[in-house]
Amino acid sequence: MPFQSNVPPGELSDKWKQYRSSMPLVAPNNKRRLEVIIVGTGLAGGAAAATFGELGYNVKVFTFHDSPRRAHSIAAQGGINAAKNYQNDGDSVYRLFYDTIKGGDYRSREANVHRLAEVSVNIIDQAVAQGVPFARDYGGLLANRSFGGVQVSRTFYARGQTGQQLLLGAYQSLSRQISLGNVQLFNRHEMVDLVMEDGKARGIIARNLLTGETERHAAHAVVLGTGGYGNVFYLSTNAMNSNGSAAWRAVKQGAYMANPCFTQIHPTCIPVSGEYQSKLTLMSESLRNDGRVWVPRKQDDAAAIREGKRTGLDIAEGDRDYYLERRYPAFGNLVPRDVASRAAKTACDEGLGVSPTGLAVYLDFDAAIERYGKSRAHSLNEYSADDMRIRELGVAVIAEKYGNLFEMYEKITGEDPYVMPMKIYPAVHYTMGGLWVDYNLQTNIPGLFAIGEANFSDHGANRLGASALMQGLADGYFVLPYTIGTFLSQEIRNPMVDPEGPAFKDAEAKAQARIEKIMSINGTKSAETFHRELGKIMWEYCGMARNAEGLQKGRRMIRELRDEFWSSVYVPGRIKEYNPELEKALRVADFLELGELMMLDALDRNESCGGHFREEYQSEEGEALRRDDEYAYVSAWEWDDNDPILHKEELIFENVELKTRSYK
Repeated sequence: MPFQSNVPPGELSDKWKQYRSSMPLVAPNNKRRLEVIIVGTGLAGGAAAATFGELGYNVKVFTFHDSPRRAHSIAAQGGINAAKNYQNDGDSVYRLFYDTIKGGDYRSREANVHRLAEVSVNIIDQAVAQGVPFARDYGGLLANRSFGGVQVSRTFYARGQTGQQLLLGAYQSLSRQISLGNVQLFNRHEMVDLVMEDGKARGIIARNLLTGETERHAAHAVVLGTGGYGNVFYLSTNAMNSNGSAAWRAVKQGAYMANPCFTQIHPTCIPVSGEYQSKLTLMSESLRNDGRVWVPRKQDDAAAIREGKRTGLDIAEGDRDYYLERRYPAFGNLVPRDVASRAAKTACDEGLGVSPTGLAVYLDFDAAIERYGKSRAHSLNEYSADDMRIRELGVAVIAEKYGNLFEMYEKITGEDPYVMPMKIYPAVHYTMGGLWVDYNLQTNIPGLFAIGEANFSDHGANRLGASALMQGLADGYFVLPYTIGTFLSQEIRNPMVDPEGPAFKDAEAKAQARIEKIMSINGTKSAETFHRELGKIMWEYCGMARNAEGLQKGRRMIRELRDEFWSSVYVPGRIKEYNPELEKALRVADFLELGELMMLDALDRNESCGGHFREEYQSEEGEALRRDDEYAYVSAWEWDDNDPILHKEELIFENVELKTRSYK
């Protein structure tokens, strides 16, 4: 149930049932008197900006891209979940709610997740009305497929381009509002600080990335839809410009960062191939519908493959270990991402990896090609089709389902996945942690809201596949436009906020001083060098497996790296010009602080849950071992440069049974 956002996190659980009456609204004539700033134009930010404009608010929306269409939401491939139950396979709003709570290893807030499941059914209708070209079956009805951690087919998709198509839908709605004058777009602008006035968020300081000038922008409320911070690891599936700086600027102003160590490692990514890489490429989870994950049973076979003496095609069926099907028969290859990722790491740690680095497993479509080929031959009345014909037909079906993904894989690796099994390995993909928000998606700072991946609210310790698009659009189209009224209804008597006030001038001066400081260091190492070093520390000590000793060491190393950064970084160029190196340096400076907080959060949480796997806390079978008696809470951190302060929000489970996850 909704509750007031000015309640400290430690007291939240006691407040749930006090706010069951309907939330205050803002009348249409009063919306015209209110200004809202939205930072970010991905699915969450873009949808929110379009909806707020449609509702009549005065909206300013900011993106550091040249166009909202460049937002990283465009990279999402596999699909979007919704509890439509079109397949009549037992799905429901409650089933989606339960799967999400369980998938997050019981570390998410029940009320927020249930609302997300309820709203999910409306998102598909909205997208279809916008003309999003979802896949359809032979009869023209919307098609579905399965994703990890569930036993129903509830994922709607547009081939392997679902994020792109949904973002284009949001973008066309946003463009309409821009053309009507309801929304003002500031492209090539990056938020460099949050402005506080009388304890409320009242605007931002933005830097024009083309000219280098800083600008003051005021509003009655500020919304951050700026995505996650996975690039703290340097190598991730995120776009290279994706960053956590907007959220971190809010943290430096007093906003709480919740569960920052909850990081999602995606199991199906193209493996690292060398030190020269600056990012990794995702292979959609949808591929696990038809692909089978395996490694050789024998270390000698794996060694021969790594040395180039053999290939996956040379390994007999009986010498292959389909380890997910063996270990998790109820879900097989569609276990949740954290489970699949750890299983791949275990196989490679045992010397069964199949790439030259030893860090890869196979994703094989041979069985699916044969299965689909036989079915297609049967439908064509080709009952005597030979193996070659069956394979030809099967490849055609796979190409229809995943063709663009297979093409992308072949371009990057030089191997034909229709012939050779794909090589995959886990990589950083998403962050479940984010700014702490209440039920209304408001942070502990009044007037500051966070939506989509920028907040922590829905996914607990592990996000289920195809739920990121669902949350982003739910928050932007349906949730925030309603819940923000709780705050803005109290602002209708307040005049437009003046960006010439002392709070704005002071914030701008501080932002400029920070920029000047980083430019004046004139050291010898690039921001890219520091970022790469930070990423190695994060992956080594706060990656798929963590332990107390490593986390303590990692925190010390980040501290030392941060000190070196502020004495040795070199940023070429000038402040008042287009300077991507300066942009990078400012973001890396924030990552260095955020990375330390992630280490501290992982060290504080003495349990294993979801994507947070502490080696000291695992079952005899190597599975995550939660400690619900001590850690069934949200960790909401208040930043302090020496010792960040932990606030706890107790998690209460009234509608699901708190128990150990099992996918066997």
